[in-house]
Amino acid sequence: MAPISFLIACLLAFTLEIFFSPPVSSSAALLSNSKYSSSMKDLIKLGEGCVNHPEDVSVVVRNGALYTATRDGWVKYFILQNETLVNWKHIDSNTFLGITTTKEGDVIVCDTEKGLLKVSEAGVEVLDPNVRFTNDVIEASDGSLYFTVSSKKYTPAEYYKDLVEGKPHGQLLKYDPELEETIVLHEGFYFANGVALSKDEKFVVVCESWKFRCRRYWLKGPRQGRLESFIEHLPGGPDNINLAPDGSFWVALIKMNQTGVRAIQSCPDKWKLLQAYPELINLLIPLGNDAGARIVKVDTHGKIIMDFNDPNATYISFVTSAVEFEDNLYMASIQSKFVGKLPLNTPEAELAPKATI
Repeated sequence: MAPISFLIACLLAFTLEIFFSPPVSSSAALLSNSKYSSSMKDLIKLGEGCVNHPEDVSVVVRNGALYTATRDGWVKYFILQNETLVNWKHIDSNTFLGITTTKEGDVIVCDTEKGLLKVSEAGVEVLDPNVRFTNDVIEASDGSLYFTVSSKKYTPAEYYKDLVEGKPHGQLLKYDPELEETIVLHEGFYFANGVALSKDEKFVVVCESWKFRCRRYWLKGPRQGRLESFIEHLPGGPDNINLAPDGSFWVALIKMNQTGVRAIQSCPDKWKLLQAYPELINLLIPLGNDAGARIVKVDTHGKIIMDFNDPNATYISFVTSAVEFEDNLYMASIQSKFVGKLPLNTPEAELAPKATI
């Protein structure tokens, strides 16, 4: 065990690194108000008190229904025409993360313990029980499912260990429904989180939360099989990502202290420091009102073109997913008991300055 004086010295150095070192770039700063940000003051709370910490949302366009999976085991949906909430299917689980809806109207759920699930009127089918820490999933037009595993080494309860270690344990995988087989497309992601298909389905974008970036994996064309940078130095850790109707992407950002993350990852005695002062994690990823909320819209060239920010969590906190449908942005948050609805046709939203980083 390291001497207490040494640990105190490390803690002091770590704290100074967090609070007094300048950020790498202006875009890599903590979530805060900027001239490029529009507020979330017009946010409407749907199903308040009846939706228990939803992590993701997905729309069945032909039905006008918005689906979500909650921490108390429910897959629910809103009929968006009248905003009625329907308790659809209950599953004995509290480990749901990302979801997507299929062309048949089923729901694919990432269950971090049970694997990849398909929920339909007929019931629940486990598509692949052998994957763990599945985080997000998207369906292609041929029925294939692309999904992420955040960490092969750590469990969801140990996410902070994955963060502190700072090694690439994440994966991008593909499930073939005809062969009923899963293959690994690429490994080496720093906490693989959200995944989204491009409008032409030529590539998928994978969010890497611990690196504050998204990368593009090519599925078709001359660059097939290649992994390339899509956007770097995001102003927060990217969580879920969803395709927008115009072909751009909505990315939910987690408030993180990037300087602090780099400092503890490079600390030679990180594990002793974390064991002695576990509350350090709260300095890296704040919770509650300190978490704020931020969503950015990114074009196909990896440029931020729109930015919504609630730095003090006045209206919503810790947004983990955002999906656009009929001029509204629907948001999920693992710290809220509602689904947020933000109109995009308000004067403030329409006149919001476009951000470029």
